[in-house]
Amino acid sequence: MFPKPVSILTPNTFDYERLPLVKPTGFREYDARWLFGAELNLMGVQALGLGLATLLHEMGVRPRLATGHDFRSYSASIKNALIVGLMAGGVEVVDIGLALSPMAYFAQFALDCPAVAMVTASHNDNGWTGVKMGAQRPVTFGPDEMGRLRDIVLEGRYASRPGGSYEYVEDFAKTYIDDLAGHTRLTRKLKVVAACGNGTAGAFAPELLERLGCEVIPLDVTPDYNFPRYNPNPEDLEMLHAMADKVRETGADVGLGFDGDGDRCGVVDNKGDEIFADKIGVMLARDLSKRYPGATFVVDVKSTGLFASDPVLKAQGVKADYWKTGHSYIKRRVNDLNALAGFEKSGHFFFNAPVGRGYDDGLLTAVHILEMLDRNPGRTMADLYADLPKTWGSPTMSPHCADETKYGVVDKVVARFQAMEAAGEKIIGQKISSLVTVNGVRVTVEDGTWGLVRASSNKPELVVVVESPASEANLHAMFKAVDGILRENKEVGAYNQTI
Repeated sequence: MFPKPVSILTPNTFDYERLPLVKPTGFREYDARWLFGAELNLMGVQALGLGLATLLHEMGVRPRLATGHDFRSYSASIKNALIVGLMAGGVEVVDIGLALSPMAYFAQFALDCPAVAMVTASHNDNGWTGVKMGAQRPVTFGPDEMGRLRDIVLEGRYASRPGGSYEYVEDFAKTYIDDLAGHTRLTRKLKVVAACGNGTAGAFAPELLERLGCEVIPLDVTPDYNFPRYNPNPEDLEMLHAMADKVRETGADVGLGFDGDGDRCGVVDNKGDEIFADKIGVMLARDLSKRYPGATFVVDVKSTGLFASDPVLKAQGVKADYWKTGHSYIKRRVNDLNALAGFEKSGHFFFNAPVGRGYDDGLLTAVHILEMLDRNPGRTMADLYADLPKTWGSPTMSPHCADETKYGVVDKVVARFQAMEAAGEKIIGQKISSLVTVNGVRVTVEDGTWGLVRASSNKPELVVVVESPASEANLHAMFKAVDGILRENKEVGAYNQTI
């Protein structure tokens, strides 16, 4: 029997080579993330594969699984260890090699694989690894499945089975790009900055954009898993600023930035102004609802209030559903509601039938953005952005908070706001008009200014977002108020970025 994992091991010891290391906090709400070496070793990855195989059989899922890996120095080794565990558990493994997460999701459909396990740390810093998993196309695991997988792995309740096999699919990227490019014919010749942060998307995004007929200006597409300029994270201002500089330098029509595993897309307009992804979502909702009136769009609680208040969306009969942040949460909600699309402020966009298959794909998002521009031949991206009602919004800001304490801190912050509401206390001089606690707490005051606090699902951080439709001053006032309540908890550390 394969050994039961332990939570702490010292590298460069005999035990490190003969026991699986799996830190329990690596099992997140909807995927898995560890610091490779310190929190997870290769035997731990084997245990994860064996546990996933056991879970698939327990769920009654046909044990055929697509896998791939992102561009990091250790990802292929981790994938191979995962495959060993999966095969030992009786799973038919279909390996697509170097891949984006949406390429692995696409493989579930194209290669008849009910399950998926994509080895990626997404946009996390170098040193992190993880796995995004699913067993019901197009959705991925949520808390129930991740909790069960955690218990199987940590308790060593996995079981070896016969029937495991391995198949490598050569040049699957061509099939994926053919599918993305095969339904689009742009009539405008667009100049596009393609920013990839030296990550995996550099192997695929420029090729797709060229296939669409764009003039492509590559930015940081050379692979370098040390990420020398910035992390490939289009929610990070450092990446957005680099994109903006290149757009202004080259006179491009738009800048498109892709994260480390290609399931997210960030946008800079032709003036070099960064457009946060939730505002891009409003623009796409406007465009799509012209073709599909009365559509439902699912949006995460970090996103702008414009999805509910924008007069154009109201006129086109759009229904907005605000839901929990997280790619698995939004993906599942889009599927449950049969929504046309889902949007996250982080840049995860989910296009459902007839405009997609329901999973998040940064390259497909790029296609829809370019099609939106193509359908507005006399207008620039800046023009479309200027049409939106004015709001002042923050980027996603993340103060450090340990995985072991972050949820407890959020519970205290939620209780604090609830007590303020019950006592009639004011925030930024206004009464609290609503508290949404579906995912952390989103507090809104009378003029529509709001602030959000939630726990990050994939890093030892909290998440803070603020927005005001009234003024920039109220934006800053709300941030000061929210941060003041956060600072009542000594466990909360420094921000990665602030306004």
